[in-house]
Amino acid sequence: MPQQPPHDDRCLMVITTTDSERAARALVASVVGHRLAACAQIDGPVTSVYHWKGAIESTAEWRVVLKTTAARYPELEARIKAEHSYDVPEIIATEITAGGADYLAWLRAETAP
Repeated sequence: MPQQPPHDDRCLMVITTTDSERAARALVASVVGHRLAACAQIDGPVTSVYHWKGAIESTAEWRVVLKTTAARYPELEARIKAEHSYDVPEIIATEITAGGADYLAWLRAETAP
């Protein structure tokens, strides 16, 4: 994702996966605790099927959905990478183009530096 100016308050939904519920909970505690995400949901286990090192893999994972702002995204991505056990963690950010005004205002307030 391109670097945005620090005042960029667009809201994002960021998805990653972990190899255990314990790892998902630890990651969520860290990023929400550092105000890099306003909140998170953990789903799982889910089955992921993917190519890795020349083979098709199928593993149980826990999906983590985080809500943040574009201004906080670079720090959030860096923390996910630093704390993640995978060589190449899934980190996908999509812009929230519509939502409840009160909720989005809360999200922005909770992630303000």
